[in-house]
This record gives sequence, C-alpha cells and structure tokens, in this order.
Amino acid sequence: MHINLGRWTKAELDKIIWDASWIRDIGSRIAFLSGFFIDLAYRESTLIGDSSAAEVFVINLSWVDCFTFIDYIEAMRLSDSFDGFLKNLQQVRYLNSIVSYENRKHFFTDWSAYEPASVEDVTEQIGKGRIESVLKTLNLKEDGTSLLAGFGSCRRTIKYIPPENINGSVIHKLKTGDYAGVYSAMQGLDVSHVGIIIKAGNTISLRHASSDRRYRKVIDQGFQEYISEKPGLIILRPC
Repeated sequence: MHINLGRWTKAELDKIIWDASWIRDIGSRIAFLSGFFIDLAYRESTLIGDSSAAEVFVINLSWVDCFTFIDYIEAMRLSDSFDGFLKNLQQVRYLNSIVSYENRKHFFTDWSAYEPASVEDVTEQIGKGRIESVLKTLNLKEDGTSLLAGFGSCRRTIKYIPPENINGSVIHKLKTGDYAGVYSAMQGLDVSHVGIIIKAGNTISLRHASSDRRYRKVIDQGFQEYISEKPGLIILRPC
C-alpha cells in the first residue's frame, strides 16, 4: 500500500468524512467532499501497476487525475471514517475488491456495470429519446491491439447524449453529485474525461481535475460551454 495524504492529516480526513456522512442528500454530500479538493494539482497516471509491474493500492491526495479524483470522492461518500474510506476505495476501484491490475475498473461505465447498487447509468433516463447508442468492444483498438496491454476486452452498449441534444430539459434533470463522462468516439474507449455535476442556483458547473495547461488542477468550470465542444455526455448517478 502507498499512502500520501497531501495537505491533510489522517485525523483531518477522518473528521471531513465523518461530517460528510451526516449529510443525507447524496448530491450535497458529494459537493461537500469534492469542495475540499478544489485547487488540488492535476497529474497524469497517479496509480501504480500495469501489465509488467505489480499493482499497488495507492491513496495519493497530493495530486489527482480526472478519474482518481472521482474515485476518491465516491469512496469517501460511502464512508464514515478514514478506515472505512480505505476499504470502500478498494471496492470502488477494483472488481470484487481484489487489488490487481486485471481487476482494476479501467473504464467509467465499469462503475454502473459492476456496481449497479451503488451507481446507476441514467443517461437514457435524462436524454429521453435524445440519446445515441453504440456497441463497443472496450480496450480493443481499430487495428486489433489493446489500449491497455495485459488487460482483456469486453463488449458493452454505450449510450450518450450528443452535445446538440443537451437542451434545457436535459440540464434540468441533471443533479448535483452526478458523475459526468465525456463520451469518446475512439474505438475501444467509453469516455475521455470525467467530473462531477455541481448546481448552485442557476449555475451549473463541472467540477473536475483539468488537464488543460491553463489550469492543471481541480476546478469548477461552466458545464454548458464545456460540454458543447465535446462528442457527448454520459451520466452515472450515485444511489
């Protein structure tokens, strides 16, 4: 296990997670927890393990990529203590909580496919006849090679809302705490980026670990402007 708590102590994280556990509304709990990550540095490839190196269970709160950001938040929202967070992170990140590269949930839609009791794909429900559907073989590129070496592929129907169909009705149905995935048109991949929907009054933002060279940190960014330039939207809702 590799643990780097960054700006926090274990006691401070224990209190943050305990305080969040008393927030009954799931979206509000996620907004509360993720708010502590604002301005946290972005860095690529924050986990340890691949086809040639043994997987290490990593908790690194000094910096995050877009996926480990929501990884930590989802595990925290299921917990009431730091020790509970460690246990739940193992469940969120790995199939059957088995720490290995082969069992890591590498794809965004793995969450709803493998843990439907915790996270539900509500893209079709939100899109209401405005969705596109495509059958993909995840992890398999057009040339027949793997995106991730040493890891198998799986066929999955991916449903997404094209940007031109993200209208007022769709925006209205989004909730604070929804996990947003930016659909990828690339063969073998479901999304290219992920973040969290945050609604405040008439404002809707995407809270995400931005790789944009202007930011390189966790920020709140205007959601509608951001998603209008992307191929589509997938929404997973925590249960």
